[in-house]
Amino acid sequence: MCGIIGYTGKRDAAPILVEGLKKLEYRGYDSFGIATADEAISVVKKEGRISNHAGTAGNLKGKRGIGHTRWATHGVPNDQNAHPHTDCTNRIALVHNGIIENYAELKRELIQRDHVFRSETDTEAIVHLVEEEYAKKNHLLDAVRTAVSRLKGSYALLVLASDNEEIVAARNASPLVIGIGDGETFIASDITPMLEYTERVLFLEDGDIATVTRENVSIYQNGKQVNRPVELIDWSVEDGKKGGFAHYMLKEIFEQPQVFYNTIRGINDAPLPDCNRLRDPVTVVACGTSYHAGLIFKYLLEECCQIPARLDYASEFRYYPPPASGLVIGITQSGETADTLMALRLAKAHNCHTLAITNVLGSTVTRLADTTLYMRAGPEISVAATKSFIAQLAVLMQIVNRFRGNSQTETLLEAHKAIEDALLMDFSETVGLCENAQSIFYVGRGPFYPVSLEGALKMKEISYIHAEGYAAGEIKHGPFALLSEKTPVIAICMPGETYDVMISNIKEMKARGSPVIGIGRSGDTDLPEICDLFIPLNVATLFTQILTATVVLQLIAYHTAEKLGRDIDRPRNLAKSVTVE
Repeated sequence: MCGIIGYTGKRDAAPILVEGLKKLEYRGYDSFGIATADEAISVVKKEGRISNHAGTAGNLKGKRGIGHTRWATHGVPNDQNAHPHTDCTNRIALVHNGIIENYAELKRELIQRDHVFRSETDTEAIVHLVEEEYAKKNHLLDAVRTAVSRLKGSYALLVLASDNEEIVAARNASPLVIGIGDGETFIASDITPMLEYTERVLFLEDGDIATVTRENVSIYQNGKQVNRPVELIDWSVEDGKKGGFAHYMLKEIFEQPQVFYNTIRGINDAPLPDCNRLRDPVTVVACGTSYHAGLIFKYLLEECCQIPARLDYASEFRYYPPPASGLVIGITQSGETADTLMALRLAKAHNCHTLAITNVLGSTVTRLADTTLYMRAGPEISVAATKSFIAQLAVLMQIVNRFRGNSQTETLLEAHKAIEDALLMDFSETVGLCENAQSIFYVGRGPFYPVSLEGALKMKEISYIHAEGYAAGEIKHGPFALLSEKTPVIAICMPGETYDVMISNIKEMKARGSPVIGIGRSGDTDLPEICDLFIPLNVATLFTQILTATVVLQLIAYHTAEKLGRDIDRPRNLAKSVTVE
């Protein structure tokens, strides 16, 4: 979940590394560091964010270097635990994303051989292993190859030596992308730091070790040289900028109408697994926000297509018997989510057909799954997922539509207009009810239950107010004890089979003293009477009701967090791309 970057070329490396790390901060931001090589290794590393301390690192000399922005796993955030880590001779520097499971055993061995450790991290053991092998062979690629053969766990590594023109990169279960420029080469956790410099990239695969110079990239797998295809990336530099918005999150919320439309159009004719296979149970595996998208899909697939569906947290899937047949869908924005990748590997081992839904061309999941459907969300910089969630819903709703004989095509092609209308609404009164809350409960029924889960997740992520999503009928089984005038309830109550019982649920919560914010269809006469605030949505179809309610909850969370002065794009303790289990 950390961000790493490397550069070798004709320019000074440090300014490029600094700017690249700023673009990678969504992957972690509790400390940072940069190492450059110019006759000797120079290192600057500090607790805190690169965006607040760029001047301390940008003046290092050298045309090649590596950098790191951290999401702590082993050791608290401080200067000593920040990357890069160096060997005993200060001849080698190394940055790492991932977790080394056998580091304690390796560390004991290395200490017995008189290596001195300066940090509490698992990473430092790797640099000392490289140090030993480099002293024997003076060949950096072989030294790294031998060192990683001792590692158990996940890693994306960049290794720099003072007396070697190469940067060596290695990956296992953590992403690495190489950007091919004009007389310069970039290596990073993802493509965002290199958009300004090149559109040509190649993706390393698990087990790959690469030597990178300004003019050449050589990749090896099991000791043999291999080729990885060069891909052309169609994301633009402007996609990664705020564009005048106060926060990336707000920009990305406002990009959702176009994102939804692009995704719907982009997969309109994309191949899907055989319809007959979908008569077997469908299993969806996902984490976090993607799990909520999967739960909405489960409701829609079963209700609209009469196809049974099972949903599993990807982190739990590997520990329970997987389905023996049928389709397994993995949803992962980054295409690198460790738990989702592991679940899909297990599904393939049981001969299940696998379908990936992802936003990133060339990511690991695209090579793992039998079929891939791409979201058209573009880069999502804010840690809290918004437009990627809407893009996931676009893919999943289009799947449902295709298996209903395209009966909802017109609805889906026009749905972006309903999202645009939701963006124009004023939520100042709602924020007034939420900003001083101890807890906020989100309730809904049917597919609006997972919409409530997603709304609560957004609120807790960026405002730090405790929030929980519930199926409305379940809140009386315990959570009623927490209801008071300081615990607002946000209730999604749309016309349909559950409308009357939702009205009863809302009255029960009102009777316990909680202020209620009702989200319903425009023209409803009952909700405004029983709710403290009523948010009307002028939408008629189930698909557009789900989409607009989602956007409303995103905006409520955003404006509440803004009122409280939170760091919206970089919420504490979180990172975006979860590449560790």
